[in-house]
Amino acid sequence: MRLDPEALRALRRVEAQGLTQSEAVRRSIVNEAERLRDRRALAAEVAALESDEADQAEMAAVASLMEELRAPG
Repeated sequence: MRLDPEALRALRRVEAQGLTQSEAVRRSIVNEAERLRDRRALAAEVAALESDEADQAEMAAVASLMEELRAPG
């Protein structure tokens, strides 16, 4: 595996926590995969909420009520 200077610096920081190079690389790969999965799950949840007409209507009603209750000025 070839690493650029930025990746090498990051690897050294992870290794400084007491991990071997192999363990640091494994953990980094696993952590990134989890972040990608979490982002996809969040994107799916956002898409579901955006397509929920009842939820959109409720949000509009709450925004309207908040605007009515806002102090003048």
